[in-house]
Amino acid sequence: MIKTFIDKLLGKPGASARAQKHPFGKREEVPASVHGIDPELVDRRALDVVETLQDAGFEAYIVGGAVRDLLLGLRPKDFDVATNATPEQVKSLFRRAFIIGKRFRIVHVVYGRGRENEVIEVSTFRAFLDNSLAESVSGNERTSKAALAGMKHAVDASGRVLRDNVWGPQDQDATRRDFTINAMYYDPATQIVVDYHKGIQDAKKRVLRMIGDAATRYREDPVRIIRAVRFAAKLHDVGFKLEPKTAAPLIASQHLLNEVPQSRLFDEMLKLLQTGHALASVAQLRSLGLDRGIYPLLDVVVERADHPFVKAALADTDRRVGEGKPVAPSFLLACVLWQDVKQGWEQRLQQRQHSFPALQDAIDDVFNQRIGDVSGRGKLAADMREIWVMQPRFEKRSGATPLGLVEQARFRAGFDFLRLRADVGEVEEGLANWWQEFQQADDLRRDDLIAQAREEQRQRQKTAAPAPRRVAKAAPAPVAAAPEPGAADALPAVGEEGAAPKKRRRRRRKPTDGVADGAADAGGDLHRGTTDDASPY
Repeated sequence: MIKTFIDKLLGKPGASARAQKHPFGKREEVPASVHGIDPELVDRRALDVVETLQDAGFEAYIVGGAVRDLLLGLRPKDFDVATNATPEQVKSLFRRAFIIGKRFRIVHVVYGRGRENEVIEVSTFRAFLDNSLAESVSGNERTSKAALAGMKHAVDASGRVLRDNVWGPQDQDATRRDFTINAMYYDPATQIVVDYHKGIQDAKKRVLRMIGDAATRYREDPVRIIRAVRFAAKLHDVGFKLEPKTAAPLIASQHLLNEVPQSRLFDEMLKLLQTGHALASVAQLRSLGLDRGIYPLLDVVVERADHPFVKAALADTDRRVGEGKPVAPSFLLACVLWQDVKQGWEQRLQQRQHSFPALQDAIDDVFNQRIGDVSGRGKLAADMREIWVMQPRFEKRSGATPLGLVEQARFRAGFDFLRLRADVGEVEEGLANWWQEFQQADDLRRDDLIAQAREEQRQRQKTAAPAPRRVAKAAPAPVAAAPEPGAADALPAVGEEGAAPKKRRRRRRKPTDGVADGAADAGGDLHRGTTDDASPY
């Protein structure tokens, strides 16, 4: 108020006048001497995309989180490019480029193949439109596909943007982005950062601030709620905090996520857990009061995050990402849901069901209850199933089982799962160490390890043998003419069988009640089940 009065006295334009002059923020070009970005941190493939577009006469910049990370002196994991070229024009300039998306049409430019491939995401500058003037549909993205066909700017009844494919100038594109630190553009050719919303200042202050009114922006796209949590978790270690006005509407806006497609929420959940800050994300969800209600499977993760096994899995995922190693959603979700699988399996075994079918049924129940139809019950489910089914097979270390097991495509994931179980005391450390050595050993050493495991099993069988049978083994051969009273009752019809010691030894090694001596109840049955013709292995 006082500042406004002084501005009037001095003849300076007020805030409203400045807003009218620069409705989408004032363009500031920040030179390298100020922002200090190291060009060596820029990916060569992102440079190639920018140079190709600029050589074709288009504007092109590295944009978003990559610029933020470069400002902080970090090497970005992903690079996005923004341009005034349309998706069709971008696609025509690259040999391997694909237009994807309906809500936001973008182009993926692909370099390399297989695990070495790199995707540079290229988006066209979008116009900042008044959503009250957009076309409206009554349903959501899934129920209103026909109505949305051909629409460029559409919202649902709650105001959530379902289509946003109207191209515009760069300043409007910056305004429709979410956080100020994600709305900067870096030109590697001139090394200038273009900033419309004081993102560089916020980066220096370590502030996460939403562009515009936070509640309105969450309503436009509720997934921004999850993004706010993710960025707060990712940047927590370098001192960033959510601005109070940005954090305040989070809980009140959470119900808007109910209208977001489950597949999109599933993908956002994986970003929370697989970007190297899983434990920090759980902590942020709890501190912001968002630990329940975002997505059912995420609720389970947060609820079990303090369980030793799940906590170890989250920490291991963070470690692998930090070391630049790949992570798979199947492994982390298998760890989170292992408790459900074990409980269902044990219940079925108590009902005297066969072990292998019991495990498969327990897994099916977990998929139905926890994952549903999201993200294809295809490869994700198949990988999780292999990891789980492999666990009891690790208990069997004789015959051809070990040799066949190490040849499985998912062996390494299954072994890593076993190692985590050993780390938290769920299985013996010696079992994990044996498999660690076996997978790296040559053929002769593998034979020795199998022989060693067989001998250990024999020793366990001896210690676990029933007391009466140990008495029978110590009794002398058919010499005993006058046995002690009651001794005949304790021996299994020795006289009638001719007192053949070999027959007694064979009975002693035979499984009791369908379970091999010395093996875990569930594990023994499953091992036999996975070595017959019905085994998926």
